[in-house]
Amino acid sequence: MLKEERQKYILDQVHLHHRVLLTDLSESLNVSIDTVRRDVKELAKEKKLKKVHGGATSFGFMNFSKDDGNVYLLSKKIRIAEKTVSLLSEGQVILMSGGTTNMEVAKMIPRRLPLTVFTPSLHVAMQLLELPEVEVIFLGGKLLHEAKFAIGGTVVNALNQLRVDLCILGTGYLDADHGLTEFDWEVIQVKQAMMRAAKKTIILSVSDKLHTVQKYKTCDLTEVHTLVTELHPTDPVLDRFREFDLRLV
Repeated sequence: MLKEERQKYILDQVHLHHRVLLTDLSESLNVSIDTVRRDVKELAKEKKLKKVHGGATSFGFMNFSKDDGNVYLLSKKIRIAEKTVSLLSEGQVILMSGGTTNMEVAKMIPRRLPLTVFTPSLHVAMQLLELPEVEVIFLGGKLLHEAKFAIGGTVVNALNQLRVDLCILGTGYLDADHGLTEFDWEVIQVKQAMMRAAKKTIILSVSDKLHTVQKYKTCDLTEVHTLVTELHPTDPVLDRFREFDLRLV
């Protein structure tokens, strides 16, 4: 594979998952970690991504802006947000995780829809503050520098006191056999606590993230009530997910 092709693949993965590991890229590309590291350094020098310890992140992952036109797969995420907002109703108490798709949901919630939203995402909390009828409760803890997402025992303990209507989770990796997975163990602890605190869990995922797997499991699909993608629910890409008692939206 040519260097240009490798670097395009790396950028696609960074934009899709927001953060990637050098080890995963090396395995997927079937090249040495040193080769991947050199590619990442070049891309970072060109300001196409940010090099971090053991991997790389997208700039959009760290610095959401109010009208960011550089969100990867934005049209798909907007469609997912439209579908998700249609599932909300007046007076609900909701948990929302972080990520660019949840940011689109936060932007699209009607200004006059009264809700209470708990979130460990500083980005999502700041966006929700623009909605006069939404009570925003930030679940504070140790903040991850790149994601601006709160983790740790303080967050998990607070979540253990809640029983909310919905938990809306963004996805890192989603697969019919392996469920929802991530590579950050501390983030998983928070997401699992969010699911335990909710009557129903909704997962948001662009179709590009379907059939992908990471090292640590958040949950099996049997623990999920609804999967929202930009696809029509009858799309063949979703066939494997029809094996579960799962609402496809």
